[in-house]
Amino acid sequence: MADSAALEEQKFSLKEVLDTFKLCLSENEEVFVEHYVAGWRGLVKFMNTLGNVFTFISKDAVNKIQILVNLMNGESGAHYSMVKYELENHLVDLTKRAGHPESGCRTLLRLHRALRWLELFLERLRTSMEDSRTSVMCADAYNESLSQHHPWLIRKAAGMAFCVLPGRPTFFEVMNVGGAEAVVEMLGEAVPMISRVYVVTEELYVQNNLLEIP
Repeated sequence: MADSAALEEQKFSLKEVLDTFKLCLSENEEVFVEHYVAGWRGLVKFMNTLGNVFTFISKDAVNKIQILVNLMNGESGAHYSMVKYELENHLVDLTKRAGHPESGCRTLLRLHRALRWLELFLERLRTSMEDSRTSVMCADAYNESLSQHHPWLIRKAAGMAFCVLPGRPTFFEVMNVGGAEAVVEMLGEAVPMISRVYVVTEELYVQNNLLEIP
């Protein structure tokens, strides 16, 4: 029973990700970090469901998630409005890595960049044909987003990993939604929601000149 429950806990659900990202923004479109983290936990499940292909990204995402959780559970957690709090208290290394290599702002920025890649990839899956090559879709999404922040060695490894991605039916199956039409319909809800969270976060970082935190 315990093993069965553990497996169920690890199972990816596109609907859960959609529901979580719906909670990410306040009425004033401020990002709730706790829901953002919960949404990312779901996306990590998605990557892990596909085996070792996305390990180079999912492991880093898990590390970043834990840093944010530790910050929210720390002494400042009770009033943790991350960007405002860290900037006001000089807890962000703005020009070079120094005393705050694991600031919340820097950590969230790394997840933010990876979120753009997943958003683009999921949108390509949504609009793809049955015989479309997931390796091409994933590589194109990566090259449009996350690759520009990775050194050559990681870019090379990513390109090789994408070549062994399973086909479109496998991706649709792990969504745990139903048939292809149901998956496409739910992706039609989920991708715009993820996109909106991305845009709001991007605007916040632009306003505070934080997009290039080292």
